[in-house]
Amino acid sequence: MEAKLSLKIVAAVFLSFLCMSCGKNDENAADVIVRLGNSTLSRTQLMQNMPGGLSPDDSTRYARAYINTWIDSHLITDIASREIDMDEIDRLTADYRRQLIMQRYRNRMFETHAPTISEDSLRAYYDSHRSEFVLERPLVRGVYLKVPDDAGDLAQLRRLYRSDKPEDIDRLEKEVLKSAIHYDYFRDRWVDWEQIESRIPYDFGSEPGVWLKNSRRLDESLGGFTYLLYITDVLPVGSAMPFESAKPMITQRLLVPARRAYELTLTGALRERAVKDGELMINVDME
Repeated sequence: MEAKLSLKIVAAVFLSFLCMSCGKNDENAADVIVRLGNSTLSRTQLMQNMPGGLSPDDSTRYARAYINTWIDSHLITDIASREIDMDEIDRLTADYRRQLIMQRYRNRMFETHAPTISEDSLRAYYDSHRSEFVLERPLVRGVYLKVPDDAGDLAQLRRLYRSDKPEDIDRLEKEVLKSAIHYDYFRDRWVDWEQIESRIPYDFGSEPGVWLKNSRRLDESLGGFTYLLYITDVLPVGSAMPFESAKPMITQRLLVPARRAYELTLTGALRERAVKDGELMINVDME
């Protein structure tokens, strides 16, 4: 109980402690908030991990949670290190570190040597493997706006965003500059439905295909803002993926042989250089 109480006290006085401690030497003993064995949590560490813009109450809650997490993680780590095979942990950590370094280096080097795949090659692959590119989420085209409820041109925007006339579309582009908070015109490109849905605090239901099939138009006032959404076209789940949407996947597929060939060349060159520099010596027949 005393330990819990002391944590609450530390968290509660955290803000005032920051103010009183400004300018002091970080190595001052007062900088240590928690000590567990040879490990310490300092005020400086807590400050560095504290998000900006928090209210005093939020800062107190964050400090308390951070301190508790630090204590629990160090306690578990200290206990576990006495009861499990740490040599195995060290070996796994070293292996993972090597794999991560290798992958990062290979990726960086290949990015500078990757061949350019022509649009014709991408299109030809798409045409030959169209059945393999199927949508798992709906794609949509349309218009989306977020406007304050008290916007003077709201009625005008309501009329323009549904219009297909070129002059109305041009007028819409000018009107949104006056009051719109968000505006996205995507009638000319396919967009993942989730990108649109995530912007609007409206319950579209657990099955987006149902709303898209029955409605396609939204005009809702929520939290002081009016959300206007007009979906002109829908590609439902299971449809063939458009070429533009499939291009990144096709590119990655076509680069696989080139990546493998490059990595063999890269590792071979590194070996040769290491042998030449006297850093690598192999005393067995590798062929």
